[in-house]
Amino acid sequence: MKKYIENDDFWPSISDLMSGLMIIFMFIAIAFMSQVSKEKQSMTDLAKNYKLVKISIYQELFKEFETDLNDWNAYIDKETLSIKFREPDIFFEQGSSDLNYRFKEILDDFFPRYIEILNSNKFRNEIEEVRIEGHTSTEWTKNSTSIESYFKNMELSQNRTRSTLHYVMTLDSMNSHENFMIEKVTANGLSYSKRIVTNGVEDKKMSRRVEFRIRTKAEQKIDEILAKANKDSELNNETN
Repeated sequence: MKKYIENDDFWPSISDLMSGLMIIFMFIAIAFMSQVSKEKQSMTDLAKNYKLVKISIYQELFKEFETDLNDWNAYIDKETLSIKFREPDIFFEQGSSDLNYRFKEILDDFFPRYIEILNSNKFRNEIEEVRIEGHTSTEWTKNSTSIESYFKNMELSQNRTRSTLHYVMTLDSMNSHENFMIEKVTANGLSYSKRIVTNGVEDKKMSRRVEFRIRTKAEQKIDEILAKANKDSELNNETN
């Protein structure tokens, strides 16, 4: 009968196995850190790009409309890239979504110049969405509940933004921008969900406004990354 002679050199020692595993884990850790570093750099690059694009758009808009803003009772919000028209009661009859003659005059002057900037070679590929937003105060009728007031104002704000969008899209000057308008411009009625509150008190006049707000692709991408990070965090919390 053959005898098997044990050979200590044949089987790897425990220390060799541990060394091999440590090397594997080290490569995994390096790969993980590299991926985290790349994602962090990507976020940094996106943030820088968003800031540069935002500053550039703001400068172009301010240069174009600086002399008109007071006459329109409007201003440009540098942080949100919103042009805010602060007195929709002047632009619409109370409780109505029909555009007054004065608002049509302003839109005839403002909107073609506005879209000309956004649909230029400089900015066209940076724009994710152009939002026409309608905002109201909490006011409705005296006997209305808060829910009734909210939905009545929601209906009014939505109708007003749709009327505004329809008007500007059918301007003759928009023919060359039709595809851009269809792909990018939306109407959003928000009732009083984003009313203006100062020191805990609603500023009803400032809350009633129409805004033309720009969202860039960099901003959209940042939102998507943050949403994914929040989702991953929630999943980790559930598993733990």
